[in-house]
Amino acid sequence: MSKNPTPLERVRAFEREQAMKLPAGERPLFHLTPLVGWMNDPNGFCYYKGQYHLFYQYHPFSRQWGPMHWGHAVSDDLVHWTYMPCALAPDTAADAGGCFSGSAVEMPDGQLMLVYTGVQPAGTFRRETQAQCVAVGDGTDFEKSLLNPVVRHAHLPEGYSEFDFRDPKVWRDRDGMYRMVAGNRHEARQGTVVLLESPDGLDWRFVGEIDASSCEYGRMWECPDFFPLDGKQILLVSPQEMHAREEFHAGFGTVCLLGDWDEKDCRFERRAVQPVDHGLNFYAPQTLLAPDGRRIMIGWMDNWETCKEAPRRHPWYAQMSVPRELWVENGRLMQRPAREIEGLWQDTVTHERVTVREEASLPGVQGRLLDMTVTLHTEGSACRRFTLRVARDDEHYVQIRCDLARGELVFDRSRGGSHRDIVHTRHVRAEVRNGALTLRLLLDKESVELFINGGERAVTSLIPTPLSADGITFAADAPVTLSVEAHHLK
Repeated sequence: MSKNPTPLERVRAFEREQAMKLPAGERPLFHLTPLVGWMNDPNGFCYYKGQYHLFYQYHPFSRQWGPMHWGHAVSDDLVHWTYMPCALAPDTAADAGGCFSGSAVEMPDGQLMLVYTGVQPAGTFRRETQAQCVAVGDGTDFEKSLLNPVVRHAHLPEGYSEFDFRDPKVWRDRDGMYRMVAGNRHEARQGTVVLLESPDGLDWRFVGEIDASSCEYGRMWECPDFFPLDGKQILLVSPQEMHAREEFHAGFGTVCLLGDWDEKDCRFERRAVQPVDHGLNFYAPQTLLAPDGRRIMIGWMDNWETCKEAPRRHPWYAQMSVPRELWVENGRLMQRPAREIEGLWQDTVTHERVTVREEASLPGVQGRLLDMTVTLHTEGSACRRFTLRVARDDEHYVQIRCDLARGELVFDRSRGGSHRDIVHTRHVRAEVRNGALTLRLLLDKESVELFINGGERAVTSLIPTPLSADGITFAADAPVTLSVEAHHLK
């Protein structure tokens, strides 16, 4: 390191030093954590030069949120990740308050452009402001543009905020133009997503507004993503300060707006709205288009309420969700774990059409590293309530209760070992389809991800349960037939 290291050089030296001390066995098996320190939103999720790249909001020097950097990891298969040096540190006037969330796009010359929110700190007689910046590089080292910030509040019409203007998602269209959606808070319509375009990634102009909350779905829309999928146009946003309504819980959530996109007139016609994830710990998802055409999404496995005062058990804090394949079916956004997870399957245990009633376990079905699908066959059964418990011992369990008569599932981690006064349950629709209800669970040490009926709905949650609690039991209020396929993960 030089005698007068830059902020980025200091971070990279710190990473090298800390990497020698961190025990690999503490980390989840297939969920990405930060190398060290704090992690939140996924950034710059892309496929570049034959590898998947995932950048992330990062505070390397603490397990608490702090001045934002961009951490970086790469993967060949979306399952095994290799840490790369920190990509961005706040070190210019345009981003002195932090390098906040953004995206990445490959340029015609083969370089990778990072587009991110630069925060200009508050000063005498002025508030903190947010604007969009760019940095270009080879996938490891990046040079920030001298023109930063390239998108300012002055680019927007009257009524849009300069204080809540962030999280650019950029792509390069078929006509060669760069296009950007970014979150904003409008003085009348509250959470909004604005659209801008540029011929070179530096000179941007405002095109219009994609959609707005109008006080229905949160006061501020963060981390937008905008893409076509199976004949529909998808807008993903992460609202702040939502009221509970329909299937949405209060607080910080994730929303999918499905609609039609008139590319010529730049008009989005909203057709349906649904939660992206119904769980306790999921926020700020971002997607990429894989080389084989799949749209793949990953999210931060936490949110701004649940992370407050959460225990810091490891030298790092937070993790990402499993990467998920997206598609549209019967007017809904569907999701399932990326098929690459199957490369971890070992020691598969199958039980076909066994009958259960009293709480019982099944041979070989246990563990905290597991990909398990449970199918309830309800035809001819008087069963109205089915209970699945995982991460179980004499004191702890995480419970999934299915009320088959009401078509409702309750995810409940209140007996999981936490003493925190936070939400521990979620109520989710889970209806029997053609005489069956399917539940697919991914267990990875301190997390559970549940996919209902092949991906109609997802529930993501961290669990504080001791790793020694690895039992799994099944119970029903009347005899019911079920099939279980459990893949142990190694």
